[in-house]
Amino acid sequence: MTVKYGRAILPGEIESSRLVEFVKFVELLTMGNQKTVKEIDRRSFLRSTAAVGAGLAFSPMVVGQASGGKADTINVGLLGTGAQGQVLMNACRNIPGIRFKAVCDIWTAYNQKRVSRMLKAYRHEHNTYVDYKEMLDKEKDNLDAVIIATPDFWHSEHAVACLEAGLNVYCEKEMSNTLEGAKKMVEAAKKSGKLLQIGHQRRSNPRYRHAYDKLITGAKLLGEITTINGQWNRSKAACEDLGFPRNAKIDQATLEKYGFESMQQFRNWRWYKGLGGGPIVDLGSHQIDIYSWFLGANPKSVMASGGIDYWKGHDWYDNVMVIYEYPVGDRTVRAFYQTITTNSSQGYFETFMGDEGSLVISEASGRGTVYREAWVPAENWEKWVKMGFIEEPVEPEEEKSAGDAVLDVRESPKPPSYDIPVTMEGKPYHQPHLENFFDAVRGKAKLNCPAEIGYETAVTVLKVNEAVAAGRRLDFKPEDFEA
Repeated sequence: MTVKYGRAILPGEIESSRLVEFVKFVELLTMGNQKTVKEIDRRSFLRSTAAVGAGLAFSPMVVGQASGGKADTINVGLLGTGAQGQVLMNACRNIPGIRFKAVCDIWTAYNQKRVSRMLKAYRHEHNTYVDYKEMLDKEKDNLDAVIIATPDFWHSEHAVACLEAGLNVYCEKEMSNTLEGAKKMVEAAKKSGKLLQIGHQRRSNPRYRHAYDKLITGAKLLGEITTINGQWNRSKAACEDLGFPRNAKIDQATLEKYGFESMQQFRNWRWYKGLGGGPIVDLGSHQIDIYSWFLGANPKSVMASGGIDYWKGHDWYDNVMVIYEYPVGDRTVRAFYQTITTNSSQGYFETFMGDEGSLVISEASGRGTVYREAWVPAENWEKWVKMGFIEEPVEPEEEKSAGDAVLDVRESPKPPSYDIPVTMEGKPYHQPHLENFFDAVRGKAKLNCPAEIGYETAVTVLKVNEAVAAGRRLDFKPEDFEA
């Protein structure tokens, strides 16, 4: 009797010749006889009754590692080839060993065609599909992972299907436009044993990781964090509805099959209920996710004000202002966040304020500075400069009074600033998070934003739209964050 993964293989359950073939293959893998392993046809072996009977589930990547050559190659399918899918694809091109083998999108005349042409130019031999079910049916034995960059309302169905097909999944945020959908994704990841990374890419950004590991939890330069402010302001020009070439429209039957009423809705799905969650979900979730990460806590309540104040004809609010309350130790940390769609003043960033210092950080524009409160002795921070946690301080310019005005004695002096000595080294914003995902697929790392964390963020963010509609404070329960 042979035992594999805790299950006995009984005599007569599989052909003896197949069993011998299987045992020899395992021996070759164990002995590292790569030359002989190469002679075994992978596809025919995987489909043999011995492989099935023994419960063997080698991915193309694992067999590739055993057979030498392109040991670290990961075969990837791209599901969703819109703007975000193209951003992720381009980031992946900078990561060694990633090969796109399948592309799926319903807009064949434009996005799919464009991405396929680019991949061919990069020598990624691949097949194209409209229906994700057909892609999985034909490609699941050839793939190790799928990147999902479809509209939010498709995330759950797509991710669950890919996980159940035995594939690892990188899914763009928001994890889902419903908590029910997000919960199904968590359950599918647990059941399948496959990896599910949610695309909150700041979790892998080296500057944010440095801020969390070295400045907040290591040196504790901020002291006790007491207040958070954040914003994502976008200009009117950046928020106009997206158009489409009239000669490249998707036919009405296909649109309706995949949940869209029109090309207008297909191109601007983020603004429509049942499809997306509006700017607070599309933009705000990135930054609100960092609130919980840096505090090490989920909120206990949320209040929000918002409305369709400017962009008429949409379902979701174009301007939203939010206040969260976070329980941290024996105190409450209040966190404000806003997203507006008519003015880009100061762009997007987060500010974490403590009783000893403040951190202003952003994914964009290299913004990353720590400010020491004036009452904190400079020598307290000198060792962190020497250790490379922060750069040399820049003293503020002397405050000058305006005209005959006398400075109020109650005014606090401007604090000295210390820049963060970490850069992205020219990498696109999404690349470190994708690198973390692929390293985890290779067994070299743990996910920085697994399904459980993505679910907690979804709970935190989706509640904002509820709070706007309710017009009052809404409370969270600890169990709300458990998927």
